[in-house]
Amino acid sequence: MANGAPGGALREFAKWGAEQLLWRRVAVQRVVEQRSGRARSRPEVTEPTGVLSTRADWEHACTQLRALKLPLHRDKPKNWDALAALSFVLENVSPTGAVLDAGCARYSTLLPSLRLYGFTDLFGNNLEWSREAHHGPVRLVPGDMTATSFPDARFDAITCLSVIEHGVPIKGFLAEVARLLKPGGVLFISTDYDQTPPDTTGKLAYGQPVHIFSPDEIRTIASQADDAGLRLIGDLKLEHAQRPVSWARIGIDYTFLSLG
Repeated sequence: MANGAPGGALREFAKWGAEQLLWRRVAVQRVVEQRSGRARSRPEVTEPTGVLSTRADWEHACTQLRALKLPLHRDKPKNWDALAALSFVLENVSPTGAVLDAGCARYSTLLPSLRLYGFTDLFGNNLEWSREAHHGPVRLVPGDMTATSFPDARFDAITCLSVIEHGVPIKGFLAEVARLLKPGGVLFISTDYDQTPPDTTGKLAYGQPVHIFSPDEIRTIASQADDAGLRLIGDLKLEHAQRPVSWARIGIDYTFLSLG
């Protein structure tokens, strides 16, 4: 009975260590780049609304991130939406703008990447965190992404990567986003998706039933976003050639979708 607690403590320590290492590398890299005086190259501009269609798509994202000397997510397919979110924010928000990565993990790579591009008003929040952490101007704060303590019109951009499929009340989240965004602000969401979702009956992850959104569910989310006053940029694309994401522990293949 006593084995669970030490194991949990070790996992938390490992996450803390990975977080510290990530931000230490970012700080060192910023100093080196500032001393060089060279402007940082940007990633390719991508459509904010789209589907990860093939393995080559996420491999290309990884190649770009390496070439740009940006942190990579250890789960390689997740670099596809991380890079798309980064490109979207860079195209729509200046480095003086405020960005919230809603429901992010402490090891998420988007905020570190934005920091390397000179952003200075960056926040992440997560309901599961018990403590606040600062990394220079970046604040990681505990909080419910459907009911935050931030003031109205606080952010120029909000991102939410691979979170809403984990039992998030979608209407509540979209209503909170609409409250938090400044006029003209932008939202980028990514989520687990499949045009013919695999059976996930009885499968659990992160304390919630595993859920892969279907085309009809994505259309509903887009409609709910419209009701909240959020306009979709681009056409809703729902078809994909492959299932380039494999969740080995759960035993399913599927893909990712982004909405911007």
